[in-house]
Order: sequence, then C-alpha cells, then structure tokens
Amino acid sequence: MATAKDTSTFFLEADAKDFDSVLKFYPQAIKLKAELKTKKPDELIKLDNWYQNELPKKIKSRGKDAHMIHEELVQLMKWKQARGKFYPQLSYLIKVNTPRAVMAETKKAFRKLPNIESAMAALSNLKGVGTATASAVLAAASPDIAPFMADECVQAIPEMEGSDYTAKEYLNFVTHIRKVCDRLNKEQNGCGNKFSPHMVELAIWTHHVISDLQPELLGKERRTVAPANGGSPLPSDESNLEPPSTNGNGKLGADSVNEDTTTSCTEDSMDAKAASPATPATPASPSDNSDSAFSTPRAKRQMEEASSEENSLGDSSDAAALPIAKKLRKATH
Repeated sequence: MATAKDTSTFFLEADAKDFDSVLKFYPQAIKLKAELKTKKPDELIKLDNWYQNELPKKIKSRGKDAHMIHEELVQLMKWKQARGKFYPQLSYLIKVNTPRAVMAETKKAFRKLPNIESAMAALSNLKGVGTATASAVLAAASPDIAPFMADECVQAIPEMEGSDYTAKEYLNFVTHIRKVCDRLNKEQNGCGNKFSPHMVELAIWTHHVISDLQPELLGKERRTVAPANGGSPLPSDESNLEPPSTNGNGKLGADSVNEDTTTSCTEDSMDAKAASPATPATPASPSDNSDSAFSTPRAKRQMEEASSEENSLGDSSDAAALPIAKKLRKATH
C-alpha cells in the first residue's frame, strides 16, 4: 500500500484512493501535532480550523474586492508559527504593517491571480511576509491555485532537496504539486472529489506527521528511541514536523499557543530562543541528529533564509528590533 511508504514515495506513487485515505486522517494529524507542541492543544486546533475553513470564506465573501484585513494577517502569522517554529520578531513585524497597507497589497495580490509570481511580488511589500507566509495567504485566498509551502511538503519532493525559500523555488514547488493534481484527477476521470493544490499539500503534510507520530495508522511500525533518563521509550522525532477541515469549533482563544516546544520552521521564521535577550542563543539539534547544527546543508540554508528574510523587510520604524535581529544571524535550528 502506497500510504505505508515514506512521504516522498507517497507523493510520487500514491493513487487518488491513497490520497483520499490519508486526507481523512488530517483531524487526527493536527490533534497529534497540537498535543506534541503545546499544553493547550485546543488553541492550535482552533487556529487551524480558522485558517482552513473560516478565513477562505471571509476572503471569498468580499467578491471582486477580495482582500485580507490587518487582524486576519496577524492571525494567519499566529497560525503559521503555531504549526511551525515560533520567531517573536516575525510576530512583531507583521503587526507593524498598517491596516491600509494590508488591505491594499492583499487586494492587489488577489487580483493578480492566477499569476502567482505577480501575486507574490505584491505580498512581498508587506513587512514580515516572506515566501512561505505569502504562500499561506495565497492558499487561503485560492486553494485551487496555490498550495502552502510547508517544510514537510518541500522535503517530500526529491528534486527540491536543499531548496531555498524564494519566489522562484515556490513556483517550482507549485509545478510539482500541480503535476500530482493532474495525475490524480486524470486517474479519477471526473469521479470523486477534484484534487486541488492545497488538498495535495495537506495530504503530504498529513502523511508526514502521521508517519512520525502514529505510523500504525498507515500500516507502519512505530519507531522508538530509548530516553536518556532511562524512562519509557518515546516515539522517534528525527524529522521536522508541521500541522482540510478540522473538527475545531468556537471562537479563537485569546491566548496564543505555547510555542516553546520543538517544532519545524519555515523560511521566514526566526528563532524565539535566540531572540530572547535574557538567554544566550543555544543551537537546536538538527533533524539528522548530527553533531553540529552547521553540518547539514539544510541548517546552513535556514540560517541564510532567516538573514535574507530580515534583509528583505526593508527600512521601517522597528529600530527597536535591530539588536534582536543581530542575534538572530547567529541562531541555528
């Protein structure tokens, strides 16, 4: 069964039935991820429900003048960082954007669709919005056109190993995702649900998370590692993790999700611990368990991306963040 293989093989070989089967595990995957990341899993589940279901409807309801408002962009960043690695400076920078700028640039971007490159260029005018965040905005506005550039999905594409999070690489990512969409939809021949780029991306993410946290759902044996303190074995967490519809209900919680646990990061993320003025930056263990965080191309790339993200934001009134930014250049994941 294709879903019992690794995520790269699943991406390349799984048929429409397999993709459908994996997508049904999404609520379980987001729950597992939430329980792994935070002491308040319901908060991440609610954030995800808002992003996957409520935000697209709000954008669509605005018709020809479709756009996002400031509060929605701030909330989207909260969702993105709750699923991945939390970087406090991004949360600050996204709030620096004026409500007028957010409305104008998102409206401009949505009008450029289906030209993704032009839409990305418009969104890049907003502070704190790098390639991954821009892809999240476009996926919310047009899931039938744009997928979210999650780490897990990029890693599942062999041709994109060591990819840089640039607009050019995002277009490459979209091309690979659309090829799978075409293959799955051709296979179904008009029967069943039509696969969109966002659906394919969600299936890949789900497969990755389930494979790591509850592999028995996919017919795999659970990997275990012996804990250093001699306690009970724990599930292996060697790979970077991140979180269609969820079962979350109700309004969003006022409290943010606890972001102090081990998570994956995307291109426009900055290390929360490295940004803390009271604690020296401590490199996190790389996903391949190597001795040094500098020993893998991915670790080097993430450092460069964080620096590139910071530089791409341009001059602004956020001078207070500069000392933090200097520390971030030295941070590793």
